[in-house]
Amino acid sequence: MSDDFRLGGDLVINRIGFGAMRLPTNSFRGPARDPDTGRAVLRRAVELGVNHIDTAAFYTSGDGTVRANDLIREALHPYPADLVIATKVGPARTPDGGLAETTDPADLRSLVEENLETLGLDRLHLVYLRIGGIEGPPHDESAAERFEALAALRKEGLIRHLGLSNVNADHLAQAREIAPVAAVQNHFHAAKRDDARLMAICEEAGIAYVPFFPLGGGVSDLTGDRMAKVAARHGATVPQIALAWLLASSPVTLAIPGTGSLAHLEENIAAGSIALTREDLSELA
Repeated sequence: MSDDFRLGGDLVINRIGFGAMRLPTNSFRGPARDPDTGRAVLRRAVELGVNHIDTAAFYTSGDGTVRANDLIREALHPYPADLVIATKVGPARTPDGGLAETTDPADLRSLVEENLETLGLDRLHLVYLRIGGIEGPPHDESAAERFEALAALRKEGLIRHLGLSNVNADHLAQAREIAPVAAVQNHFHAAKRDDARLMAICEEAGIAYVPFFPLGGGVSDLTGDRMAKVAARHGATVPQIALAWLLASSPVTLAIPGTGSLAHLEENIAAGSIALTREDLSELA
């Protein structure tokens, strides 16, 4: 397996990146985390070789006082030349701190502009159109008009590459008729593998497959006898083996584990050096 991936055919990134969702808070409505720690985590991630950061303007603490995009800009701007920042639009914060889906294509421009401003960029490297809620892809919801709106912003030069999040194979096929799709970000991990068909479609097309909640998102327990056995064999933790399994699942998978802890960051990045054997993969199949 290669250690890097060519996103959209032209941006070379390491296959283990960093998810910024947990920098402002440990949950969407949770209290704010220490911003100094968040900035330190970001700087250390780059020191460890991370050059792919996944974020969103709606990644904020429950009270809105700490925002992931602000932390990224404050910690890393001016950005390293090889740093790729991916963001997503669709969900937007409500006055009570919740999230609401943006369904009007005309509203996407303001969300893109918000990300440009808060990140301090003239052009966004990768923008995902996120549809539906956390429960899974909305099978009866078309993404065409909203994707067309983002494709128009790409033609303007505000976006380099387009992606889709929380979608199914029909959404992907629909979007690819409108504009190139560089990445898909769906819910997938060692304990939730029902999206394997879409991952295979992405592999065949050379599209990055970037699971959100790669370590279960605090909802799914990845610990099991088989996972623990493989971890013991490598002198690793179960989360490290879960990340190594994810990277071994396909050459197009990218891992974006998120954390607000320096120790967890070091552990996650170290997973990239674990080479699972055929015996390991058979055990985890």
